[in-house]
Amino acid sequence: MKTYTPTPDDIQREWYVVDAKDKTLGRLATEVARILRGKHKPIFAPHMDTGDFVIIINCEKIRVTGDKLDSKLYYRHSGYPGGIKSVTLRQQLNKFPDRVLQEAVRGMLPKNKLGRAMIKKLKIYAGDKHPHQAQQPKVLDL
Repeated sequence: MKTYTPTPDDIQREWYVVDAKDKTLGRLATEVARILRGKHKPIFAPHMDTGDFVIIINCEKIRVTGDKLDSKLYYRHSGYPGGIKSVTLRQQLNKFPDRVLQEAVRGMLPKNKLGRAMIKKLKIYAGDKHPHQAQQPKVLDL
């Protein structure tokens, strides 16, 4: 029996749309990372990007458990000395709800060139409208 290695011609990419309303942040992020990576396909190979495109809508209506809204912090740095800024999850959800889900999924993907290519297949929108109707995305119920 020979080991099967997928070629770029073997990869068939699908488009999925996920409604994040009342979904738990971490549980949704793990499933989305799994689909972006391609682990749900029988042709999965860890050295290739075999995953599908994922559109997430209603990301501002995501749920978190416990007291994470006020205790979880997001950091960014301007590059200057003393330029570190931090905001809570509640503030981040009010101002940039898409970044919360983006960072949660990014942390679950490989930290290399392959992971950077995979995160580009993730499209996140705060409302229930998205401009990807031409791709005919399938509804994915997680």
